[in-house]
Amino acid sequence: MNLDPPSSATSAWLYVLAQFGLLAALLVVPPWQWEWRFAGSVLLLAALLGAWTLLHNRPGNFNVQPQPRARGHLVTDGPYRRVRHPMYIAVLLGAAGWADCAGGAWRVLIVLALLLVLNAKAALEERLLLARWPEYAAYRARTWRFVPWLW
Repeated sequence: MNLDPPSSATSAWLYVLAQFGLLAALLVVPPWQWEWRFAGSVLLLAALLGAWTLLHNRPGNFNVQPQPRARGHLVTDGPYRRVRHPMYIAVLLGAAGWADCAGGAWRVLIVLALLLVLNAKAALEERLLLARWPEYAAYRARTWRFVPWLW
């Protein structure tokens, strides 16, 4: 059963392509050419939040596209207890750490563009989740999109 109109499906693919395109642009400088920086290293370690997220949102339920899987279920425990998109946070933390260690001011612009793309993707995902699970409204009211007590 397809819950979203074609424009949502097209937007979803565009967000995924933009997300992975921006990440690929960051990966131009391999780790052995980095200038290891403390802040970047801490951000890269913080990106391990993604592993914790996958423990609670298993690959059979997880989707890189914002559409919920046909046999998926709503996850509200673990890192999802406080934030609705912990995997996006992990991606942003990893991208920021990579950008810091790889150097180059233009990488900051890539991370900011990635933030905008993931925010738009999260907004679409939330509309689709609400259409699939009406209880998502209460969950959304008690959690933060990305950063607890801020956003």
